[in-house]
Formats: sequence, structure tokens, C-alpha cells
Amino acid sequence: MRHAPAGGCRGRTGGAGCQCADRQAGADRLGPGGDGPLTEAPVQSVLRALSILRELNRQQNTTVDQLHRATGLPKPTVLRLLGTLAGAGLVMKGERGIGYRVTSDVQALSAGLQGGPLVVEAGRPWAAELTRRLRWPAAIAVRDGGRIAIRLSTAASSPVSPFHATIGMRHSLVTRALGRAYLGCCPEAERHDLLRLLAASTDPEDHPPGLERVVRMIVAMVRRQGYALRDPNVEPRSSNTVAVPIRLGDAVAGTIGLSFFRSAISRQALVEELVPALQQASREISAAMLRLHSGMRNSGSSSFCPGTPPH
Repeated sequence: MRHAPAGGCRGRTGGAGCQCADRQAGADRLGPGGDGPLTEAPVQSVLRALSILRELNRQQNTTVDQLHRATGLPKPTVLRLLGTLAGAGLVMKGERGIGYRVTSDVQALSAGLQGGPLVVEAGRPWAAELTRRLRWPAAIAVRDGGRIAIRLSTAASSPVSPFHATIGMRHSLVTRALGRAYLGCCPEAERHDLLRLLAASTDPEDHPPGLERVVRMIVAMVRRQGYALRDPNVEPRSSNTVAVPIRLGDAVAGTIGLSFFRSAISRQALVEELVPALQQASREISAAMLRLHSGMRNSGSSSFCPGTPPH
């Protein structure tokens, strides 16, 4: 499921392209506390440090050479930024002194984030239950423009996760399982809009040759099978993801998936264990969303338990 820009102007851009112009445009429009627009240019050293932090957050342990190749920053710059982040308590040396990893203090950076899509609130206990029972990490994703974005992941609680951290990653609708499950089941009018966004993308995963034909094949395959798998030609090839849609009425509220090592899950185990578990979780999440909707209408509050899985 790795497919996200590392951040910063000088690093790789992945499928989303360089975001610095967008950040500056946003800064020109917004100001804290209504005090007027922010017109200062972004501080490049801060953007570079954030690109390092994002890369570190994607793996359990990352070397200076890996950070250099992922961000495009010179190795002396990488080392200086690592020193700064270590001084802030956000980074430490890896096990046996090899590489670097984030510390638990990184979690404090998200402490001010409140709420989230309703599908995440409703799906959280069911994703956790999938990982408790099957051990593999579960993820819930929602559409974000012309991509699918992971909003919840149980990778941290999975003893066999192929990935270290995936929350916030934006993946292709065309090649990634979470995206294919969405693309294959969303309403036709929405799919037509998504095709326009995909056709305008510069990422090869979003815009393969014969895009419309490829999308028709994905739709037919997802509807025939009842689930989506990652394109076997994209990295990482050692693992795979299976995903199903989470419906809310005629719409697709999001998708839920499980990631696993290809060598550990047979076709039979996939079809007889993982897919039924995902489909059951999807139905329960849909029902929980309806309860949450009903509760919010009746009381004007969103503080409702979405239901808990049986143990």
C-alpha cells in the first residue's frame, strides 16, 4: 500500500505531485484567528524536516541512505535534520544503532485532530476486530478527489503487518485494492467524474494506456468477485491487499481492506476466510453508520457508540 508523496519540494512527488504551490495558495487565503492572510513564503527547512518525518513514519527503521533516496535531500542535510528532530524528541536511533525511527512523542502531533469521516467512527471497532481475529492489518479508506486516502489503520496492532504506517497515504483508484473496490462499486455518475480526474493525472498508476477499458475491466471484475485485489504489477510485490466497499444507501462511503504477505495466504484462504470476514465487517459498518445518522438526527449529537463486534 505504499504510494504517497514524501513531501517537500525537492523529494519525490509520487502520484500527487509537488504540493508546495498548493500550500502557499492556502497560506495566502487563510490567517489565524481572522488576523488576515498569511503571505510569508513557506520555510524550506521546515518542509524538508517534515519530509524526513513522513518517510520515517512509513517504516519501522530507515537508514540515512533510504531517506536520501526517498526525499532527494543531500545526506549531510538529512543528518542535520535528523539531529534536529532527535533534539525535539521525535526521532531516535534504531535498534542496534542501525538507521532511525520515530519515537512515541510523534503521536502528540495528532492530538488536536478531532472527529473524522463517519465511516471511520463506525468502522473503528470492526477494523480492530478483524486484526484481532485474523492478525493481518485492516485499513479503512475514503475517496479524496481522484484518489483513495487511508483514514484508519490497525497496522500498529498487527503482529504480522507488511507495513509500518499507512494512515494519510493516498493511493490510486486504478491499481490499489482499496481504490479498485471504490471505483468498481460507486454510482455510474460518480465514476464518470472520476474518469475525468484520472485522465488528467500525470501518475502512470492513475492513467494507464486505455484508461476507460481498464476501468471497465475493474468494474466487471469487482462486481463479479465481490472484492478487489491490488494490481500484481505494482510494488510492494511481496504483499497484497484485498478490499470491499462500505455502502451507505446507493453510495460508497469508503472501503475496508486487509493486507497480507502473498506467501502466507493461499487463494482458498483468501476466498474462504479474508473476503467473508471483510464483507461481514462492511455490512456491520454500514448498519453502524445508519445508527449514527439516526442518533445525530434525534439528538443533534455525534457521541454515539457505533456498536462493538462480538468476541
